[in-house]
Amino acid sequence: MYPEYPYYDHKQEVKNTPIAFPPQHQNRMPGFEYEMNPRPISENPNYKGSGKLKGKVAIITGGDSGIGRAAAYAFVKEGAKVVIVYLNEHRDAQETEQRINQLGGESLFIAADLRVEENAAVVAQQAIQRFGKIDILVNNHAVQFVQKSILDITKEQLTNTFETNIFSFFYLIKAVLPHLKAGSSIINTTSVTAYEGNKDLIDYSATKGAILTLTRSLSMSLAKKKIRVNAIAPGPIWTPLIPASFSEKNVMTFGIDTPWKRAGQPFELAPAYVYLASDDSGYTTGEVIHINGGQMVTT
Repeated sequence: MYPEYPYYDHKQEVKNTPIAFPPQHQNRMPGFEYEMNPRPISENPNYKGSGKLKGKVAIITGGDSGIGRAAAYAFVKEGAKVVIVYLNEHRDAQETEQRINQLGGESLFIAADLRVEENAAVVAQQAIQRFGKIDILVNNHAVQFVQKSILDITKEQLTNTFETNIFSFFYLIKAVLPHLKAGSSIINTTSVTAYEGNKDLIDYSATKGAILTLTRSLSMSLAKKKIRVNAIAPGPIWTPLIPASFSEKNVMTFGIDTPWKRAGQPFELAPAYVYLASDDSGYTTGEVIHINGGQMVTT
């Protein structure tokens, strides 16, 4: 049913450790999907939409690649129009736009630094100007920087991580909320690190914990408006964030420590975003869906 994983081969080993991916590293954050080897699998060709999001308009941040791209493809197949917000990954964005066009979808791509609060208002305004409404907000973008000690986390890194991963969520929610109506949905991408922590991603994990608590608190605040707020907590997923964050050595074994013994692919998360965006989840708010290859977490 699902695409194969031809690059994952337990027979390939280095010092008795299976190789998950070829060694690679990108000296930039966020990373570029077009440079990854192998490319992430963003679309399940067997996924058939059934109109779950017909007539709806969704804003998806980080939608040029990775999990955001996969969600965008699934949303379009379900009938939604999508506004894709990204930083500067123009080639990835062009690929995503081309595929959306092939799927017969309508889209608007906006390059914006969401650390700047005023840009959130611009995104909301352009979405309204183009499509006339907003029904779904997917806060999905993030950065992470590996540091072996908290002593190595500079003020500049800390500020960047929090401004990107959590402040911008607040900015977008505030900008979009006046346009949302009963039945609308806000979906935040948190992480398994919000529950398990990560000794090399201390500031990143802290922001993901903040997203978790934001989701729960905001869901209570917006319940009276009948606006649902939920989150998805991915485990290790093969996205541009990985080669942009980790060393070549760590990339080679990325994801094999899960019970499933492999990293996840972006397309494997897309149906969960569809569920939380659609009326199927009409009685679901303040919740987190865990997609992590069997890693057990305490919720």
